[in-house]
Amino acid sequence: MTSYDLKSLNLPKLFGGMLKTFAGAAGNPVTQPLLLGSLLENGGIPKIRSIKFSEEPTYFPLVIPTEHATGHLPMPEEVPSGERTPRERMPFTTVRDYAEAYRRGNITPQEVADKVIRAIEKSDQTSPAMHLFTAIYAEDIRKQAKISADLIAMGHPRSIFEGVPVAIKDELDLVPYPSTVGTSFIGDKPVTKDSYVAARLRAAGALLVGKTNMHEIGIATNGENVHHGRIANPYDLNRDTGGSSSGSGAAVAAGIVPLALGADGGGSIRVPASLNGVVGLKPTFGRVSETGAAPLCWSVAHVGPLGASVEDVALAYQVIAGPDAAEALSQQQSPVTIEGWNTANLEGVRIGIYPEWFKHASSEIVALNEKMVAEFEKAGATVVNITVPELDAMRVAHAVTILSEMAACMKNYPEHWNDFAASTRLSLVIGQNVSAFDYIQSQRMRTRALEIFAKVYQTVDVILTPATALTAPVVPPQALSAGWSDLSTDTEMMRFVYPGNLTGLPAITFPVGYDSNGMPVAMQAMGRHWEEHLLLRVAYNAEVRAQRKLPANYFAPDLE
Repeated sequence: MTSYDLKSLNLPKLFGGMLKTFAGAAGNPVTQPLLLGSLLENGGIPKIRSIKFSEEPTYFPLVIPTEHATGHLPMPEEVPSGERTPRERMPFTTVRDYAEAYRRGNITPQEVADKVIRAIEKSDQTSPAMHLFTAIYAEDIRKQAKISADLIAMGHPRSIFEGVPVAIKDELDLVPYPSTVGTSFIGDKPVTKDSYVAARLRAAGALLVGKTNMHEIGIATNGENVHHGRIANPYDLNRDTGGSSSGSGAAVAAGIVPLALGADGGGSIRVPASLNGVVGLKPTFGRVSETGAAPLCWSVAHVGPLGASVEDVALAYQVIAGPDAAEALSQQQSPVTIEGWNTANLEGVRIGIYPEWFKHASSEIVALNEKMVAEFEKAGATVVNITVPELDAMRVAHAVTILSEMAACMKNYPEHWNDFAASTRLSLVIGQNVSAFDYIQSQRMRTRALEIFAKVYQTVDVILTPATALTAPVVPPQALSAGWSDLSTDTEMMRFVYPGNLTGLPAITFPVGYDSNGMPVAMQAMGRHWEEHLLLRVAYNAEVRAQRKLPANYFAPDLE
């Protein structure tokens, strides 16, 4: 029996002046050697160096299917068929709500545009301010709304998304905005072409309302941003949103939009979806095109949706998933399907639980996740106990991969080193100082990880874990001026998400309840490559059985 090897950490938390001093010393050629050994040790780098591999390296976790997609699914033209989740269980305003309100003539896209603009303004007037967006252009929003209104009036909406407000993370290109990637110096000019995913949603008629705030270059799983403002959690403004798609998760939870796009290199869709109480899907590696996404971490990067409901995420996935002629990796995927996503049972589904991993979270999170597993069993699922060996080596391999790739990308901006937040500089120092040997070792570990999970998926269809090991933590007041670095909490947030990035396996997080402080608790389901439809089905079965609650700060427009 392989022993479970993940551990919680108890490392010092760094804030404000102390963080700036430490980051400065770590980046200084004179003092760096004194600190580097400890930094690499805390990151587990010596462990990956010591492993003996027979495997060859895998540089991209692209699993080639036997049948290839030749195109996209049709745009979702009609209001979805099937029962919707009862309003008393899922009170959030959804994509379907907008579509139905437009069809009934209750409201127009122009009125919605004005309401969304006012809602964003209100979100920045809270105390503390929520800082959900880095930029919105009211004139552009109203121009889009006029086009949607005309098409609806003529009876020719482009899809269910016609006039529905959608937000885009600030690492995905969207005309006419710059892409700052959460920095103060990247994106000094507006982009001239939409990212592939933004273009697909625009073609579907979505009302693209602006760029959401994010952790700087997406290098951590919290909502810190010293340039554009710390992103606040709608359930408690003094708590964290998770990251790095922080603004996307919080904007959906706050009801400003029913759907937003995010990007996930190490949990950056799933963690903020979890901490903000919404649904987040990281598709299979290669399933959704990265064209027009900022080059940050090539081999672990994924673009995906965050939505108020599972249906919203399924609709967005239907639009954005599929081959892109401009991106070779996306052309190696199986046909896209959402078949059976809203089947209200789990008959025949084998659920894998690694008990030691599953229980390595706070007691409230474990209890609520165990309660949902019991509900899944009542819905027809079979629970199978599994083991997943070498999880800690996978963790280190992922950390080496993402940090070194990000450090390589940021080498293009040497003159802006001191413009990065102190916490970002500290992470980049680690990425700059892992070796080529460390990177190769990590890619060999990736090969082994793919083999490990392939063996597990011979006996189960999905693997369930909590989404995070902690709910949204309180942000210390002393962190607000210069940010913070808390590697121990980062480890708790990433405990269940990083294997999906290292191996390219699809994963979804979805709400299963609330802790004693009223903060959202979530579960993660991770499946085989190219089987997103099954993950949506699992999440849907949780949604119809869990009680959702609106946050204290909710700004959804009245559609009546």
